[in-house]
Amino acid sequence: MSLRLIEIILPETENLERLRELLEDHPVIEIWEDNIAGEKILVKILVKAEESEEILDLLEKRFSKTQGFRIILLSVEASIPRPEKPKKDEPEEVPENNGDTKNIGRISREELYAVIDGSANITSVYLVLAVLSSIVASIGILKDNVAIIIGAMVIAPLLGPNMALALGTTLGDTDLIARALKANLAGITASLALSIIVGIVFSVDPAIGELASRTQVGLGDIAIALAAGVAGTLSFTKGLPSALIGVMVAVALLPPTVTVGMLLGSGNMQLVPGAVQLVLVNIICVNLAAVTTFFMKGVRPRTWWETKKAEKATRTAIIIWSALLIILIAAILVSQNYF
Repeated sequence: MSLRLIEIILPETENLERLRELLEDHPVIEIWEDNIAGEKILVKILVKAEESEEILDLLEKRFSKTQGFRIILLSVEASIPRPEKPKKDEPEEVPENNGDTKNIGRISREELYAVIDGSANITSVYLVLAVLSSIVASIGILKDNVAIIIGAMVIAPLLGPNMALALGTTLGDTDLIARALKANLAGITASLALSIIVGIVFSVDPAIGELASRTQVGLGDIAIALAAGVAGTLSFTKGLPSALIGVMVAVALLPPTVTVGMLLGSGNMQLVPGAVQLVLVNIICVNLAAVTTFFMKGVRPRTWWETKKAEKATRTAIIIWSALLIILIAAILVSQNYF
């Protein structure tokens, strides 16, 4: 059972009674209280991870205008004694939510945002990793060596910006969307530029298996990209380590981008359209799957007016991504003489 510790600092002792009243009907495992310097109180609340968002929203709504108010959310590695689980003959009661999915097995919105927000920034480390992963992927493709390509995908930093773009869309956060788009563009540009140089310097044989396989798009490629988007999103919403999931997203994005650059650099222009189609399909599928998954997991802003705006943005994004995917699939089928 994944747990979270919510620490709330309040300036007035009388606020403690209000806090207790607020939490009476909520699934709190345990509460501790302590007086701290400056006539403030510190309250620690132990809850299940999936219950933390509801309580955080409740506390913020009630005390956000109180001077000196502060909430800190901590991940709990272990708790002794262990929280009691429902008995087999007494199934845990699930409250009705009238279609509200915000508590379906995920970490809180604030925790999710804190984890993903940093990956939307363009940093020197991000750019260096993008370049290094592109170098390794280019060598792996030239040598037709799958193991080397997998090594490149391990260090590729492509998961974060795409998840940030999807989360920003789901929350209607234009600042996060803008930063995520810039980070995505910077990463793809760095990979493309480096692979073009590789294509110019080295001899590129279009018949290389790992290269040729990324110059055509099939339904299997679409399925892989959709699965990568869903898996990456679920890894974040469950608070799981994202390193291995990042490899799957990199499978969809890094090698095809490097392939486009190498083909451009080596002058094999006849194969570029197919490789570009694969890159576009993968970007669209990863983001379509991610936005849809965030939405289905009930990721919403706290206030109703922000939620209305975010839901509109999410539906618009899903429609746009879906339309682009349909157009690309049609173009692919036409180019491959299916019609």
